[in-house]
Amino acid sequence: MNDNNPNNEWKVICRVEDIPVLGARRVARPVGVDVAVFRNAQDQVFALLDRCPHKGGPLSQGIVFGTSVACPLHNWAIGLDDGCAKSPDEGCTPRFA
Repeated sequence: MNDNNPNNEWKVICRVEDIPVLGARRVARPVGVDVAVFRNAQDQVFALLDRCPHKGGPLSQGIVFGTSVACPLHNWAIGLDDGCAKSPDEGCTPRFA
């Protein structure tokens, strides 16, 4: 979150237990692309724009492994902690706090 932006605010979307382990929930936004909220095996929660930086695939439909998610379209590994594609692939999707 950016404290200088008045549009940034915390929003309760669900309990951690409502997000499947090694899975995701999609959160609709009134404008723009939805947000994907992920939970890994260590109960860490991450939020990314629900769009792969490669072909725009829905990351919420991908497979979570460790701190990454595999895009369902082309199997790109995207870091849940930073939203960036793992090498040798390139590109990032926005991450949310």
